Amino acid sequence: MTRVAAVQLAPVVGDLAANAATIRAALDALPDDVDVVVLPELATSGYVFRDAAEARACAVPARDASVTGWATTASRLSHGTGGIVVGGFAELGEDGAVYNAAAVVDRTGVVGVYRKVHLWDGEKACFTPGSERPLVVDTVHGRIGVSICFDVEFPEWTRMAALDGAEMLAVPTNWPWVDRPEGERAPEVQIAMAAARVNRMAMVCADRCGTERGVDWNEGTSIVDADGWVRAATGPGAGTAIADLDLAANRDKTLTPNADLHGDRRPDLYGPLSR
Repeated sequence: MTRVAAVQLAPVVGDLAANAATIRAALDALPDDVDVVVLPELATSGYVFRDAAEARACAVPARDASVTGWATTASRLSHGTGGIVVGGFAELGEDGAVYNAAAVVDRTGVVGVYRKVHLWDGEKACFTPGSERPLVVDTVHGRIGVSICFDVEFPEWTRMAALDGAEMLAVPTNWPWVDRPEGERAPEVQIAMAAARVNRMAMVCADRCGTERGVDWNEGTSIVDADGWVRAATGPGAGTAIADLDLAANRDKTLTPNADLHGDRRPDLYGPLSR
């Protein structure tokens, strides 16, 4: 079993030092038996930028200490044998572009960076969209995929991660508040539940909390197992959801001896999806 944590916190837009301290406190509070932890989207910088210039001022290279420093926590996790930290940050790319990105960090440092492909609303004025498929990384705790927030609302994207062998999809996210009927989960959580079930792939979504420049958030941090059930959630406010997941079992895509989520696909008929 893999013990997974999803952290919900409240970054402050533009205050990199305060955000680093908030992240550090949340990571330090994790128990040593956690194997994989996911932080929210743009956790290092905050989200509601006024313009591209402000986003650029908050962007850092993936080698910046605010990201590579997560290796300290990774070294402590999994009872000291080494865990994984996945978290969102505003990336200043080597090409000079600014990306809404997420890093995968183990005890050795950054082992992968994913750049958000499907930019939401005002993000399009602040970031360059990524141009690579979902990141999938082999780790000591399983094959972990990474996507960011709005990416998950495109079923083709979560399917690609599953077809690339992801046993779990880490999803740093900032979900703006959406009105919904009393007692209903946020629609984005329901999308994650469906994506998990149709792909037999766990979904670990780390949302944020607080109010930032007038924007409220769903506070929908949730750990969803491969059957599509929410195994743990934070609810309102800062907090951490923790659950044990059998990631290795997610390699099996059979539902019955005669039904296979991957084997029964008909890609010969799916061509129109890419047009």
